[in-house]
Amino acid sequence: MFRKLIVALAATTAMAAPAVAEIEIDLYLGGEQPGNSSISGSDPAIGGFDADIDWRGRSNVMPPYYGMRAVYWRPDNLGFGLEFSHNKAYAPDADMAATGFDRLEFTDGHNLVTLNVMKRWPGKWNRWTPFVGAGVGVAIPHVDIQPTGGAHTLGYQVTGPAIRLLAGARYQINDNWSFFGEYQFTWSDNDVDLDGGGTLSTTLTSNAFNIGIGYAF
Repeated sequence: MFRKLIVALAATTAMAAPAVAEIEIDLYLGGEQPGNSSISGSDPAIGGFDADIDWRGRSNVMPPYYGMRAVYWRPDNLGFGLEFSHNKAYAPDADMAATGFDRLEFTDGHNLVTLNVMKRWPGKWNRWTPFVGAGVGVAIPHVDIQPTGGAHTLGYQVTGPAIRLLAGARYQINDNWSFFGEYQFTWSDNDVDLDGGGTLSTTLTSNAFNIGIGYAF
């Protein structure tokens, strides 16, 4: 579904863009670390809960952390686009046991979709182009949560708003291809519906360092 969104955005903007504008498609991998956060809510199996979780990212564990985006760059080097990232968050076994859960994770993944505004400075450092960006959107995690003795919630949900901030630099290989490195910060507010009548709320943040490849046309 998310790949189709990227392709559709690129096709639409390509038809509307003047010849001097540019469409850029980026794919990236990286290392992501979610920050600690509290969870709160209630479930029929364990009652009310309120606890701190030391979330883990495990970026290289399947399915891995990755992302993709499409950007329409105007002649003034201001860009508008769509980005999807497959973030992840695992609760450690000790935190789950202390809180009353057998499973507590968003690992396929804690998906974020944002509409971005970006700015770049081509030729700032010879072939290197620095860039920054910010986006707002929604969190669509794959929820995998089971209170001890309770129902297993397993599936995608739209859980709340999301924000993305990024900064990096791109090296131009030729007229079409480039590679880049960047830092990303993400934030999302999540209200999850649990099977069996429970709820869980948490705010998730993450810090990521990405490397990727881009194609412009």
